[in-house]
Amino acid sequence: MMKIVRANSSDAPIIHDIMVRAFKVFEYATPPTSALKETVSSITTALEHEEQAFIAYLQNEAVGMVRFRIDENELFFYRLATLPEFQGKGIAKKILHHIESYAIQHNIRRIQCHVRKNVAKNIALYHALGYQIEEEKTMKHSEHTFIDIVSMVKII
Repeated sequence: MMKIVRANSSDAPIIHDIMVRAFKVFEYATPPTSALKETVSSITTALEHEEQAFIAYLQNEAVGMVRFRIDENELFFYRLATLPEFQGKGIAKKILHHIESYAIQHNIRRIQCHVRKNVAKNIALYHALGYQIEEEKTMKHSEHTFIDIVSMVKII
C-alpha cells in the first residue's frame, strides 16, 4: 500500500537520497543535471522557506518524491523522482495525482513543470496525464552551458 505524505525540513536527507539515486542517470547528460549538486543542507533551507515536497512510501520505504512551490495561482513542481528499482510501477503517476489533488484543495488550477527537451519518456508521461507543451525554450544552466527545455502545463 502506498502512502504519500507532506515532507518537512527534517525529511531533507530522504528527499536528497531519492533524488540523487534517481537523477544519477543524468550524471553524464549534456549538460549534467544540477540535481546532483544539491545538498541535504540546500534542500533543508529550501523546505524552511518557500519550497514544499511530498514523499511516497511503499510499505514504509521511501520510494519517490516531488518538490514544488506555489506562486500566486500556479503550482510549479520539479525534481519528480522515483528510485530506479521502483520505476515503471506507476509511482510517479500517483505522486502527480496527489499534487493535482493538493492543488485543487488550495484552489490552484494551473500546474507547470519544466522537462529537458531530449528526455522523451518524461514528456510522454506528462502528456499522457494531460499536460500540454506551452513553450519550448533554452535556459541558462550554468555560467557557460544552456539547456533546451519544454514548459508543460495542465489546467485542472
